[in-house]
Amino acid sequence: MITTRRIKEAVSSVSLHHTDPRRLLHAAITPDRTDNPENLIQMKIKKIVKTVVTSAVVLLAIASLAACGEVKRGEYTSGTGAVFCEDGFKNILDEEIAAFEFEYKEAHILPFYMSEQACIDSLLADKCQSIIITRDFTKEERQHCKSVNRRIVRSNCIAVDAVAMIVNKDNPVSALSMDEIGKILRGEISRWDQLAGNDTTAIKVVFDSEGSSTVAYMRDKFLPEGKKITDYIKPYAQKNNAAVFDVVKNDPDALGIISVSWLGNDLSVAQKVPMDQRMEQYADENDSINTELTSEVNIIKVSNPCEDNDFSPVAYKPYQLYINSGDYPLFRKVWMISTASNSTMLHSFYTFVTGFVGQKIIIKSGIMPYHVNRRVVQLVK
Repeated sequence: MITTRRIKEAVSSVSLHHTDPRRLLHAAITPDRTDNPENLIQMKIKKIVKTVVTSAVVLLAIASLAACGEVKRGEYTSGTGAVFCEDGFKNILDEEIAAFEFEYKEAHILPFYMSEQACIDSLLADKCQSIIITRDFTKEERQHCKSVNRRIVRSNCIAVDAVAMIVNKDNPVSALSMDEIGKILRGEISRWDQLAGNDTTAIKVVFDSEGSSTVAYMRDKFLPEGKKITDYIKPYAQKNNAAVFDVVKNDPDALGIISVSWLGNDLSVAQKVPMDQRMEQYADENDSINTELTSEVNIIKVSNPCEDNDFSPVAYKPYQLYINSGDYPLFRKVWMISTASNSTMLHSFYTFVTGFVGQKIIIKSGIMPYHVNRRVVQLVK
């Protein structure tokens, strides 16, 4: 018998693989055995099924032509798509997806977490249509997508992140200057007693993966052009930010370098609340957000004495208030880049993340949203 499942599989294959619909239709309605006694019945309804499916394909083609016109925000909110994301922003993207799929029941987003360079390479190779990284695309990368992939690049800054320095709870070091951080990465400061206390053991610098945006940021910030961190020291590379956090929790000699979005308590607390209640909080324009950072590790204060601040020695933790003011010096922008067309679910997700609810979620992660009024953010000491 012809089943609804077989017809759905055929139609689904048309949309996912762009296969000739006539071939797929034939596969869906052709019996497995010619001597099946149900063949006569199937042959009689074959024409009916073929007419229905063919009509559906025609209607899909008409809809595709109509998509060339103006598309209302959020109109296309069903289907399946993938987002490739720098591992440092996993907590944020997981919650963005949960909220979007709760709001739009027919939407299904598959997240893939990897190094920033892998995300960029995947979009350039047209293996995905949406990525989250810490820089915008260059003119040359945009041109490549347009001329080779036949896709238009859209990009939007969605957040201002910060890089945090973390140490074990038993480590007496509580503050570092930008100059000291540079010396650590260049091997000029290699033992903890050169900073505080009597511990003569070596400083174990712990990063996430080698191709991560955090490694690139610290390299560009503190090293001469063309140099790599491994030219000076031998850092301990982990597979992701979560692994860095775990190493620091258990090793008093470790100095972890990690995205601040991994250190906010508010998002982990919020995720214990049912999604319908979380959505109410995200949609509340008058809600005041208090963001606390984790107490499982010590978060290093960072100072940046320079001419711009009259050489102030005051050090700051990476709270949202200090990220926004620029007092915490290790900050960077986060970008969402998409080549998805207007008439797709992925484009709707792109507009969701940059909209009010999507930006409110970012507040709870501990970093700064780029598009929400800063008045909703306040510091908790």
